[in-house]
Amino acid sequence: MTATATPPAALDRFLGTLAARDASEHTQRAYRTAVGTYLAWLHERGVDWRAPARADLRAYLARLTTINARSSVAQRLAAIRAFHRFAARDGLAPGDPWGAIATPRLPRRLPRVLEVDQVDRLMAAIDEELVHAEDGGTEVAVALALRDRAVIETAYAAGLRISELAAADLGSLDLRRGEVRVLGKGRKERIGLLGGPARSALAAYLDEARGVLLAQRRGSGPDPAEIFLNHRGEAIGVRGLRLRIDRLCRIAGLPEGVSPHTLRHSFATHLLDGGADLRVVQELLGHESLATTQVYTHVSPARLRSAYRAAHPRAAREAVSDLLP
Repeated sequence: MTATATPPAALDRFLGTLAARDASEHTQRAYRTAVGTYLAWLHERGVDWRAPARADLRAYLARLTTINARSSVAQRLAAIRAFHRFAARDGLAPGDPWGAIATPRLPRRLPRVLEVDQVDRLMAAIDEELVHAEDGGTEVAVALALRDRAVIETAYAAGLRISELAAADLGSLDLRRGEVRVLGKGRKERIGLLGGPARSALAAYLDEARGVLLAQRRGSGPDPAEIFLNHRGEAIGVRGLRLRIDRLCRIAGLPEGVSPHTLRHSFATHLLDGGADLRVVQELLGHESLATTQVYTHVSPARLRSAYRAAHPRAAREAVSDLLP
């Protein structure tokens, strides 16, 4: 092996590929920690990271499972295996030593989804906030309420990730066509579609509110190109969007644990419930694999009951109890 195969250099090269694929800073930090800790442990034991013995890997797995939760173990092992696959592809190591090791897998959890009436409650709560702002609030308060309505309508209409919502800029938006162009994971570009309510909410925000927020800006340099601004006239960012959406969900009385990503899950599930083709939903979500999108076919009890009644030869027959007087 060449000098470039030493652990620090190999790890740096691996992290470089993650950055090139536009992995989030959180992902890069998590992978650096998981792989760096693993390589340091092997080094302390005098083990060549390129070809550790099965006994070494089992010992490390046992160490992980005693000090980490099951979910953390699965995440760390995913990072380590990704590193070894990268090293094998780049000729830094002969193969993936973890390939023959049975590792714990988390059960696949179904995503949390809002019912349609819960989405309606969320929209109603936002409208109520707007009415309160218009009755006695400041111009900025009204602008923020208009922005919030546009944020929620856009997120739900297009199924956007919160990072995509924060990064969407004015040049990506075409209200006439009802489209917003976003960059998803791996810098993959796709078009999100906007229905009538989202287009109306965005038009109201752009016409009546964005300029008000922009006037609050005190910084120098060009005005932000992002669609959604905060109360200081700057791009709101992921953290600000998350806090605002969480607040709106609480006001609407939605169940604890509902997150901004729940709107994306709900978008996909409601499309499938309405009869959309799975591959169409895959394209709208920007999923690389259809298998990732298929989880939504298992979410909705209404969809399961509908499919069962349509397909099972005896499902449509009246129950005995329905025939009794």
